[in-house]
Amino acid sequence: MLMEAESTMFKTSIDIPEKRRVELIALLNARLADTLDLKLQTKHAHWNVKGPQFQQLHELFDGMAARLEAHSDLLAERVTALGGTANGTARQVAAASTLAEYDLRATAGAEHVRALASRLARLAAAVRAAIDESTRLGDMSTADLFTEISRAADKDLWFLEAHLAG
Repeated sequence: MLMEAESTMFKTSIDIPEKRRVELIALLNARLADTLDLKLQTKHAHWNVKGPQFQQLHELFDGMAARLEAHSDLLAERVTALGGTANGTARQVAAASTLAEYDLRATAGAEHVRALASRLARLAAAVRAAIDESTRLGDMSTADLFTEISRAADKDLWFLEAHLAG
């Protein structure tokens, strides 16, 4: 069923050739899966964090999850603007995400921060690669969207890693 959804293209007047749009849609859907997966992992950390930095981390994780939600919306809407179908169901995301499974035993703040930092760093690297790929495919609008996500991811990574320093 997943392959059927990926092959469906809808008419659009966007002047990017269909072959390139198909590649862009696949790229966007790949990062959509990772972004939605990380959002849910971040919410898991938000709900389950314990320890002396509980309130600060609880709020940090919630803000991160909100930004990831906004990014997923940008990615999905760009997919559909290009004539594709956004693959955002739980099953599609689980099948397509490149992120590691979350350690469900983690409770301490530092455990959650380390786990989220490693996953966010992986997502940020994949997003930077997507900037290059979008540019190669001649779609500066998609490259700009990925650049916006990259800046936010790097800032969130900075916030997480600051908790691990010292």
